[in-house]
Amino acid sequence: MASHIGRRKFLATLLGGAAAAWPLAARAQQPATPVIGLLSSRSSDEAARSVAALRAGLDKAGYIEGQNVAIEYRWAEGHYDRLPALAVDLTRRRVAVIVAMGGEPSALAAKAATQTIPIVFNSGGDPVEAGLVASLNRPGGNATGVSMLFVELGPKQLELLQELVSKIAVIAVLVNPTFVSAEKEAKDALAAGRALGKQVHIVSASSESEIDTAFGDLVKNRTSALMVAPDPFLFARREHLVALAARHAVPTIYFSREFPEAGGLMSYGTSIAEVYQQVGIYAGRILKGEKPADLPVVQPTKFELVINVKTAKALGLEIPDKLLALADEVIE
Repeated sequence: MASHIGRRKFLATLLGGAAAAWPLAARAQQPATPVIGLLSSRSSDEAARSVAALRAGLDKAGYIEGQNVAIEYRWAEGHYDRLPALAVDLTRRRVAVIVAMGGEPSALAAKAATQTIPIVFNSGGDPVEAGLVASLNRPGGNATGVSMLFVELGPKQLELLQELVSKIAVIAVLVNPTFVSAEKEAKDALAAGRALGKQVHIVSASSESEIDTAFGDLVKNRTSALMVAPDPFLFARREHLVALAARHAVPTIYFSREFPEAGGLMSYGTSIAEVYQQVGIYAGRILKGEKPADLPVVQPTKFELVINVKTAKALGLEIPDKLLALADEVIE
């Protein structure tokens, strides 16, 4: 009788121990939550809308931050020279994917830091020319993403500006000299100016104080109009730029709708929200096992013309019916 009781106690102890060990074993077999490293030349507050669009893209791909994916954020706050160290830090964290936000500066820093971790970027210009991919259809290597074609749109932006401000003598083009595409932006703007029969003056700024100085020079030189060239730093300073353009009464065309939404005169370019949503979708597809080398670089097929009528009136400008008809959005 005692031997039966002993056996029952032994079995109960054995089974109880197995039951207690089972949850630990199950937890050990569950895959770890993948981590995305977000590397940006911008700042967290200013880039909030872009990050929301990125999360929407991840959601479409089946990933929700805090549930089945984590994101490590690294912000350069407009200082491009900080990006290389931030990129290296993310590689040491062994993230599953690096999302390089804020154009070529972030993408090139990520590419220099790793040849193995997948990278999804957004590029304002030609990613082949920048050395990010081998070709648009077959990127090769460890990087792919979205080309916004911003740099290619300069001539069209100058043409639209001339249609709105008919009596243009001199057009200034504001570029950030530290941006990788600055030289091409300036060269294309000068060529477009010659084609339109207009004098183009290149002004440079890579800090807020230099932006202030540039606008002072515009007023001194009696510049008729301004085009702001694509650049993550200048995009992050959009409210400052819009305020200066209003204060000095300089008709200005920008490269994204966020500028006229903030009170700028007009913009022509790609939807940045759609770009970051596509970046999120690609990041999700890579987390599921697809390779960057096999994912073609996406190029936009639609460009938005946005005009702020209130700002035009404040500048004493009459918007031609042709431009109003072409506009994708007119802000009253």
